[in-house]
Amino acid sequence: MSEQILKTCAAGVCELRFNRPEKRNAITFAMYQAFAAHLHAALADEAVRAVLLSGAGASFSAGNDLNDFVSGPEFTSAHPVMEVLRTLATFDKALVAAVHGPVVGIGVTMLLHCDLVVAAHGTQLSMPFVALGLVPEAGSSLLLPRLVGQQRAAELLLLGRPVDAAGAERLGLVNRVVEEGKLLEEARALAQSLAQQPVEALRATKRLLRGDTSAVLARIEAEVQVFAARLKSAEFRAQVSAILSKGRA
Repeated sequence: MSEQILKTCAAGVCELRFNRPEKRNAITFAMYQAFAAHLHAALADEAVRAVLLSGAGASFSAGNDLNDFVSGPEFTSAHPVMEVLRTLATFDKALVAAVHGPVVGIGVTMLLHCDLVVAAHGTQLSMPFVALGLVPEAGSSLLLPRLVGQQRAAELLLLGRPVDAAGAERLGLVNRVVEEGKLLEEARALAQSLAQQPVEALRATKRLLRGDTSAVLARIEAEVQVFAARLKSAEFRAQVSAILSKGRA
């Protein structure tokens, strides 16, 4: 099996590229473990000034791999997903994302922890947690209302309807929208610009912009308790069974 997260580092920028294009980069437990390890390695490497997240194929990420959540280990605070979420919430180096295609669930909520997000025309962001019988994660129930306002956050999370790239830019979910052929070029240029800034000033400014992370970490933990209970619910099982059955048809 090929590497499902590709890592390339050059000139102070480490690019982590989801590489499961046949599944639109749906994230498995194994991918979460690799993702967490790569993030920790980037933090420990003094040569890395910025991290760029991207995705191979037709989508940045279609969210979590539902098969893993149905058949995998019990979802607790020790789950591989949680290490990624905690790390993203406290990541003190510059974090950039280049997104395209249909981006779903965790593919969207992880963007709330990024400093800069570039989206390709044609990008569709959606968080259909309620439709799956679940609840939001990654601290999004706190961060999204802060960013877009309570009513807009409610529309995005309760209804789960997709928002296109232009709408995401208006809401402040992404910084800029570019042609898909220029997506990585633009995102890499931004990551390089960040990597060339005075490192301590950059990290200090990021800490000031983000503020105290304790509330976000506490919300991530509160969300996981409800999320874990919802994974055992009849609603979730019925919704996922219908989706997986449709995929086999």
